[in-house]
Parts: sequence; C-alpha cells; structure tokens
Amino acid sequence: MRRLRWTILAVAAIAVITPTVAQRYDPRYPVCFEGKQQGSMTIDCSFTSLDQCRMTASGRNATCYANPYWSQAKAPRGRGPRQGPGY
Repeated sequence: MRRLRWTILAVAAIAVITPTVAQRYDPRYPVCFEGKQQGSMTIDCSFTSLDQCRMTASGRNATCYANPYWSQAKAPRGRGPRQGPGY
C-alpha cells in the first residue's frame, strides 16, 4: 500500500513540475518560422509560402521549414497491403 501511495505521489509531482506547451503549429498554413524573438524561441506558422517566410527571417537568426501539421500535406505513401495468393 505504501508503494502505491509513493507512486501516486511521484506521478502527481512530475505532472505538476513538467511544463506544458500548447501546440504552436497552425494547421492552416504550410510554412513555419522559427527564431529568437525577445530572448525566447518563437514558432510562427502563419506563412503561405517559403519566400514569404524567408523575407521575415532575413537578417535574423531564424529558419523557415514546412509545417509538419499542415492539414493539406500529403501523407507519405507507404507500401500497401500485400496482394497475392493466400491474402
């Protein structure tokens, strides 16, 4: 019983201590900007093109990349189910 109490206490402490971050990626836009702004890292996914993002990132310590959560992104095509005798 003591072990269960300590386990619950440890899990609760970890849950309270661990910072949570909201999703920063807006799935409506295909390009994201990541760079330092006011001393902290900022991710801004509100760009419609890579060139538009690069203009914003120009002269800064920043980078532009494809939004991994873009809603219109095509999923990578993997191998489909095998078809043949016995399947």
